Amino acid sequence: MPIDCTTRISRRVANLQPSPIRRFFGLVESMPDAISLSIGEPDFVTPWRVRETGIFSIEKGHTHYTSNLGLLELRREIAKYLQQRCGVDYNPETEILVTVGVSEALDLVMRTLLNGGDRVLIPQPSYVAYPATVELAGGVPVPVGTCAADAFQLTAEALDHAARESGAQTVLLGYPNNPTGAILPPERLASLAAVAEARDLLVIADEIYLELTYGRTPASFVAQPGMRDRTILLNGFSKAFAMTGWRLGYIAAPAELIAAMNKVHSYTAICAPMMAQKAAIEALQRGADDVELMRAEYDQRRRVLLKRFAAIGLPCFEPEGAFYAFPSIAHTGLTSVEFAERLLMEHRVAVVPGNAFGASGEGYIRCCYATALPLIEEAMTRMRNFLDTL
Repeated sequence: MPIDCTTRISRRVANLQPSPIRRFFGLVESMPDAISLSIGEPDFVTPWRVRETGIFSIEKGHTHYTSNLGLLELRREIAKYLQQRCGVDYNPETEILVTVGVSEALDLVMRTLLNGGDRVLIPQPSYVAYPATVELAGGVPVPVGTCAADAFQLTAEALDHAARESGAQTVLLGYPNNPTGAILPPERLASLAAVAEARDLLVIADEIYLELTYGRTPASFVAQPGMRDRTILLNGFSKAFAMTGWRLGYIAAPAELIAAMNKVHSYTAICAPMMAQKAAIEALQRGADDVELMRAEYDQRRRVLLKRFAAIGLPCFEPEGAFYAFPSIAHTGLTSVEFAERLLMEHRVAVVPGNAFGASGEGYIRCCYATALPLIEEAMTRMRNFLDTL
């Protein structure tokens, strides 16, 4: 008698919702004439100098395990970067852990920190994986809504209220933000840091888009006075260096937390790929010019996209970071899912419905401008035609 495998799946996994971003990505793959503004991946290939270093490392036979924490040379370069960029010192031997992308970093953090039922505050709209990683670790995600009127920035008042009402001891900050493109200016960082201190919150700061900002350079949360030792900093190489497929990220945190996370890491991923780590050393040492070229191109696309949204009557908060725009479609009378599905099926443009990023994202769509400018222009023409039919 065949076994019913579905009865053996844990309730935690069975109740987990599939990623809505990947759902639209899958639909686009079956439509060769579709233009995708849905997946948050640079359309640039990894800079040649970085690729060449990865190739050379394989040719030299660098194909073995590294330390669980990662190559010490890479951790030293990360520490140097964090000191120069954030003004904060980390010990590369005990306070930095190299991970298989920031996705693994998130998983490690949650599994290390959370006991069953522990609550984590998550400002929303937010990256779709945040609540999922909390739930998979047995925790409870507590959404804290933000809005366009506040530039999609978490306010100190909202954080303080949510911490008091929920009893949460942890907050996850994803800024520059996916999906809104919002950043946290210095005065907002300072006010949030004051609440974290007063409420004794541990802060997880996902800063994977820190290098992709336009007009001003935001500070890292760890640079706030007193926050270095109550913050777990997440960053990586996927976005700024166009290294998504290399799967490389890192965690910087107090040594006690790194040691605990490394226990989980050593039993699961063991270590990040050596050739990817070698390539990342090159990226940190000599990749700044490549980052600047890509950032300038994203900025041009951002300005074109905002201009086109204004021309077709979609109000859009001006994103200052990452490579996403989050226009409002509320006046169309369609839900964000209805809008996204009809736009794809009728006009072959893929965007992500705003409610994928939490309830406060309803009435919006996420459009990624990490794609070529001619495709963005054509996508906007198709979107205008769609709106005309409404």
